[in-house]
Amino acid sequence: MRTLGEILGDADNVVRGIPAAPGLYIGVAHRYAKEAVGARDGDADEPDVEIERFREALAKSKKELGKVFNLAKEKMGETRAAIFEAQLMVLDDAALVETIERRIREEGRRPEVVVESEINKYIEMMNLSTEAYMKERALDIEDIRNRIVRNLQKKRWESKITENVVVVAEHLTPADTILFSRRNVKGYVTDFGGLTSHAAIVARSLDIPAVVGAHGAAERTREGAEVIVDGFHGYLFVDPTDEQRAFFEDKVEKLERLKIELKELRDSPAETTDGKRVELLANVDVSGETALLVANGAEGVGLYRTEQIIEETGVFPEEDRQVEIYAELAARVYPNPITIRAFDLGGDKVRLFHHKEANPFLGLRGVRFLLDNRKLFKTQTRAVLRASVNRNVKYMIPMVSTIEEIRETKRLLAECRRELDEEGTPYDRDLPFGIMVEVPSAALMASDFAKEVDFLSVGTNDLIQYLMAVDRGNDAVYDLYMEFHPAVLRTLEHIVRTARPTNTSVSVCGEMAADPMATPFFVGIGMESLSVSPAAIPVIKNVIRHLSHEECRALTDECLALGAEYEVKEVVRKFYEEKIAKHTGENA
Repeated sequence: MRTLGEILGDADNVVRGIPAAPGLYIGVAHRYAKEAVGARDGDADEPDVEIERFREALAKSKKELGKVFNLAKEKMGETRAAIFEAQLMVLDDAALVETIERRIREEGRRPEVVVESEINKYIEMMNLSTEAYMKERALDIEDIRNRIVRNLQKKRWESKITENVVVVAEHLTPADTILFSRRNVKGYVTDFGGLTSHAAIVARSLDIPAVVGAHGAAERTREGAEVIVDGFHGYLFVDPTDEQRAFFEDKVEKLERLKIELKELRDSPAETTDGKRVELLANVDVSGETALLVANGAEGVGLYRTEQIIEETGVFPEEDRQVEIYAELAARVYPNPITIRAFDLGGDKVRLFHHKEANPFLGLRGVRFLLDNRKLFKTQTRAVLRASVNRNVKYMIPMVSTIEEIRETKRLLAECRRELDEEGTPYDRDLPFGIMVEVPSAALMASDFAKEVDFLSVGTNDLIQYLMAVDRGNDAVYDLYMEFHPAVLRTLEHIVRTARPTNTSVSVCGEMAADPMATPFFVGIGMESLSVSPAAIPVIKNVIRHLSHEECRALTDECLALGAEYEVKEVVRKFYEEKIAKHTGENA
């Protein structure tokens, strides 16, 4: 099977946008365009008559939005439907209504003109913001303005939309999106709009594939054209070729099989039988399968290995290119979080610098390499900040062994923030910053390090290697690489216990996190989140949902008191067989 990149190739029938809601659909397009609404000056009736006309239009607009709000609550739940309640609150703004009525009376003008003038002040103010979120809210206010004007003009917006189509439009309001769902719409594509637009949020809530910001899509798509919507990667294929159709038909078939198998589990929380929640995240790299991540119910990305970019391209990417890569993946998982790890270079990782070391695993690697190559580090840090505008990005540094490495990185972060402020470049000012705990010094000083950062992520692969003084790539000593060695378990418990008083979150990534046999131990020590390969998520979730937190704590206490790995493994095996295997079908 060919890759998506090969299918795209030099194709001239593809429009690229922002992946706003995951999913795939092959079907027929409906070109949607609303009749333009414009307010014109003209002869006005007596002010009292015009004010009454305005009040009637306002009441009708409230009634319309009230119906939309009720439909949204039915389809999306009350929490997410609150976006429509916010629009209703604008219509109830006493100061706005009073100003409009005063101007109608004092200026003797038609209410359409005054409504447009007053509400446009809010829209212009929001459009001046550098925050994407505020610009998106301007579209919601514009929808309110147009709704009142339309009702003043006693016009009706109609769309001859049929069942099971892909709606392609210049832009869509949240109300459009929720109302079209009654016609079983299969996908949305818009020329404009961003990831945080309410239309995008509605599409995600309804599980309808959507691509936004696909400039030119409406112009290039004729009514009734065959289209393919790829909400995972942000593509619209217009009049697909036989090869493109076959490629996506195969993808759709596989996803449907996967949905059937995992639907119930995907929508269920990773929660123990006595109510202990564990966050399940995914480890990905540049070529990671985000479709699988979403389908398997990952709650975000816990580890994004950026050094994979260098491995694939053979060069250190420029800042703008990094922004594009990070922002695209952040968009795919929005509103869930993505934790971007700074380049982890040296040791057994990719090396593009001419520097020979007798023992690279104990040499210039991880954050040591980054601080020694400050320009490279700064370029990446700026790129991560620039890609964080939707506030679902976290940033962490690898191979930390001293508190000064943390503080020096924080100084570099502050420097990058100042530069972006001077440039007027938006970014998340509250970007969470954390570290990988991979060496014994960081593990022993977890409480001190936790006070300096927002989160800790335990990298078990290297932590075990350094604790046991074993090269896990060396067959001669590989049997000493022991996940269940008491030293490893006690170190993991120490990290969680000593970091807890600082309220700094702790997660674990690495191969041990994806080992179902280790899951009861992680639950028992109170590990808040596990980050594993997307394929491992259903298995780990299934295990967690058959565990009791209290029983896991008892298992943990028993394991921590033992002195040999074989003793620990025997205790874990018996626990697994008694508590989990008979329910999940997973072999111990």
